[in-house]
Amino acid sequence: MNRRIVPLWAAFLAVHAVTAWLGWVYPSQPMGDVVLVYEPWATSALTGGTIVGITEPWVYPQLALVPMMLAKAISLPFVGLWGPSAAYLVAWAVLVTGLDAIAFAMLVRRRPSGPRRVAAWFWTAAVLLLGPIALYRIDAVTVPLAVTGGLLLVRHPAVGAALLTLGAWIKVWPGALVLAALIAARSRLRVLATAAAVSAALIVVLFLLGADQHLFAFLSQQTGRGLQVEAVAATPYLWAARAGAASVGYSFEILTFQVDGPGVAVVSAVLTPVMAVAVAAVAALAAVKSFRGAAFRRLFPPVALTLVTALIVTNKVGSPQFQTWLIAPIILWFVYDRARAGAPAALVLVLCGLTCLIYPLSYDALLRTELVPVLLLTVRNLLLVVLFVIGIRAIIRTPIPTRR
Repeated sequence: MNRRIVPLWAAFLAVHAVTAWLGWVYPSQPMGDVVLVYEPWATSALTGGTIVGITEPWVYPQLALVPMMLAKAISLPFVGLWGPSAAYLVAWAVLVTGLDAIAFAMLVRRRPSGPRRVAAWFWTAAVLLLGPIALYRIDAVTVPLAVTGGLLLVRHPAVGAALLTLGAWIKVWPGALVLAALIAARSRLRVLATAAAVSAALIVVLFLLGADQHLFAFLSQQTGRGLQVEAVAATPYLWAARAGAASVGYSFEILTFQVDGPGVAVVSAVLTPVMAVAVAAVAALAAVKSFRGAAFRRLFPPVALTLVTALIVTNKVGSPQFQTWLIAPIILWFVYDRARAGAPAALVLVLCGLTCLIYPLSYDALLRTELVPVLLLTVRNLLLVVLFVIGIRAIIRTPIPTRR
């Protein structure tokens, strides 16, 4: 093994081990979704019960059930030693760490270049700063798929597009990287054909399994949601709640905390079309640059990051694990265009650290709308908007080759 990658691997694996352990000791149950939601879903599917996404509507795309069931299978030999819950939590951490390790190996290779080494250190730091939420959510499964798919887009665009499409069928956000590739890549027809073929094959399989009525329920399930407490658009309501003009309550229907106050329903309803407009505007801006000849390596990273950030900033849901979505575009930015990746990377690391301070470390105080956590969340959400602006600026400043 090349001596340059030994410290990279040592730090990467150590951080994953520490982060997995912190999930057991941090407050507010940062592992709660894994053991309270994922494990019952997987158990039901494997034991002949209801199958989410197939026999009943689900908030996730159907492929998200696969890693949940895989973790259940991994945990079975250890149930007698630790009990079903603990065994499943360990199995989930092992599964995510293994997937991350595969993508990390592709990133650093045997003799990593300078940009790849910086990207590797960034990934390690982001996981450490974000904390247990970087591992104990379904979003964590999609990060290595996005990294691997993004790295393969240049030399193997069909394989890269296939991995990104599979990621989007687990959690929708990697679809933003597919869109960025369709805009920026010269092999966009191959990317489009691959994404369409993978999606069509999955849809056929899901129809055969009986999911015809709930095939796209993961889209319709989001439309009726309220405004989650950590969402960017919920920030004014948290300050209003401190003044007694709004409130924070728990929704038993979707198992999350939401804000309530004057105009909340209108804001929540407007955010979905605002998201569509934001994504379309970014895509149109990037398409102009691509049409005028902008290079893939300069255009793709900021477009990918800006589209992903748009999905977060305009989202009625503000779950802390959304910050994991930012990791893959920054890694790819370092690999493809290191010189301009520094500022957005530093901002993403700050966002990861602030998110961990909010959830799980001060989440109970946030729900009581205490000053410090509300202030931390306000700064975090403002920085998300700043990151979105930085991404747009980077797209605008992407150079166009001079035509003779």
